[in-house]
Amino acid sequence: MSPAETETTEIEVASDEVREAALADLTARLGDGVVGSHIRAGDDLWVRVHRDRWLDTAQAARAMGYRFFDFISAIDWLPSPFGRDMDAQEDLVVDPPVAKEPVPMTTGYAGGDTRFQVLARLYSVTHGMGITFKADLPDDDLSIATWSGVFAGADWHEREAREMFGITFVGHPNPINMYLPTDFVGHPLRKDFPLLSRRVRPWPGIVDVEPLPGGAAEEEES
Repeated sequence: MSPAETETTEIEVASDEVREAALADLTARLGDGVVGSHIRAGDDLWVRVHRDRWLDTAQAARAMGYRFFDFISAIDWLPSPFGRDMDAQEDLVVDPPVAKEPVPMTTGYAGGDTRFQVLARLYSVTHGMGITFKADLPDDDLSIATWSGVFAGADWHEREAREMFGITFVGHPNPINMYLPTDFVGHPLRKDFPLLSRRVRPWPGIVDVEPLPGGAAEEEES
């Protein structure tokens, strides 16, 4: 490839007119319902929309040709209050936890203002690209409209997000648990849900863990 061809390719990737056009079309349909966006040139498009326009977003995207439903899930941006204490018990043997300052809450592509966000991804075979949509959920009202009436595949994903994160999908036809007993208390994928089973029953192989050379145990013996 010649330098001229390389330069042209870089310019096309940097501008990403296809994703810019998709964002413009979506913004024209939703207006101020679009509250944030991020384009990674040549790779992906993230769009953050207002919670009240979540259903409108699904309908608008489908009308734009984004008819392949990929997934719906959620994000809990809260840093784990347990730190490495809940990561792996064998780590505690060779590297005891040290008290640290609280980690500030940060968000990913397209930003966000709340702890919980719902996200979904749709793909257009015609355009050969996908869009990831996100919506902030207020801490005092973890609810959002269902997409199950627009994309049938959303039914299962919304049930999982409800069960694991405690998010209500308003209008969902059958919001019942898939994994947990009906009397189960808590939502396992929230960052503040303690994984007590890791304390009650050590990870397999923990009895074989030995301190690393030069570790605290070796220093005490010397």
